[in-house]
Amino acid sequence: MSTPTVSFKRVADAADAVVAAASTGDDRVPGVVAGVTTDRETIHLSASGLRALDEDTPMSTDSVFAIFSTTKAITGTAALQLLERGELDLDAPAREYEPRIGEIQVIEGFDDAGQPRLRAPKSDITTRQLLTHTAGFGYDFFNETYARLATEHGQPSIVTSSMAALRSPLLFDPGTQWEYGSNIDWTGLVIEAITGKRLGEVMRTEILEPLGMTDTAFTRTDDMRARTATMHHRNADGSLTPDHDFALPDDPEVHMGGHGLYSTVGDYLTFIRMWLNDGRSDSGEQILRAETVSLAEQNHLGELKVKMLPGVIPSLSNDAEFFPGMPKSWALTFMLNDEVAPTGRPAGSLAWAGLANLYYWIDRRNKIGGYWATQIFPFADAISVGGYLDFETAVYGALEG
Repeated sequence: MSTPTVSFKRVADAADAVVAAASTGDDRVPGVVAGVTTDRETIHLSASGLRALDEDTPMSTDSVFAIFSTTKAITGTAALQLLERGELDLDAPAREYEPRIGEIQVIEGFDDAGQPRLRAPKSDITTRQLLTHTAGFGYDFFNETYARLATEHGQPSIVTSSMAALRSPLLFDPGTQWEYGSNIDWTGLVIEAITGKRLGEVMRTEILEPLGMTDTAFTRTDDMRARTATMHHRNADGSLTPDHDFALPDDPEVHMGGHGLYSTVGDYLTFIRMWLNDGRSDSGEQILRAETVSLAEQNHLGELKVKMLPGVIPSLSNDAEFFPGMPKSWALTFMLNDEVAPTGRPAGSLAWAGLANLYYWIDRRNKIGGYWATQIFPFADAISVGGYLDFETAVYGALEG
């Protein structure tokens, strides 16, 4: 379907009003950048508020964010490129590419002494399972078992971007359940094993440079660092505290394909536009084949469904679920809403989020998508996610109007 014939000024005005309101009043975010793109061009990009509440630097459209799990779709794109070239078999054992994943065992609980009870998995992990979050890995902020491994056994946090953080056990046998976790970080290691290059280099040469995404990287330049928005924590009373000490590692041991990138909203809209445009860049370069995009946007979970994410570590996440009560599936590597969303997003659209309250959607039916970026913990902050949903709703309202 082609780009709908609408007044893009109406869309931009509606979106801009939500962005401007988000950083004002008692219920606010410190600062936000948000934008909307069609398959042809960015039609809205605006910022409001401050990069840090204790400083006077305004949030700007070129502000840099730690984008957390919105990294995953870029890693997934790199994996799909290897699939196209015949270098990656999604259904082969992932240990054939990255042997360390073959060492991971399944945890069945803890014994009377509090030690993990481990056993070998009943089948090998495949890259398809990694891309669909059915391999068995989790996150400590969404899973009680992982949280206990962290507090009682020193399992490092995933945000350390260390190999030790990835050596967490499986929560179940591969392919039997859906559990959101560090699966795409392992996908990044599979990509590195196949290419012989670090993930950031693969992304740069195969995706970022062809798309013109000059502000996206695992390691920030000095210029990017100067434009980086500060992380904030939402306190129990609703107030916000800046945290100038928080940053993802700029020289990480592992390029974490699941969460490690820094980027700007403008850059990410360029990436979204490629997905809207059947895998083509603005200049017409084919990043992914159209048939690969069509394959990737399908449901790859079968009868399994995406579950609510329980906020096990309250400082990092609240309970989180998009559109509660609506069935949701998983593509390669996005969430799919199986029904029309209350915002107006059609069934079968692609979407996901990042831990610091970053959100995006990709509507290939109407050839429109958007990205909303803040830097706030915990995830699923009511003000942040509410602002994002208002933003998306305003866009669809303007399209319909």
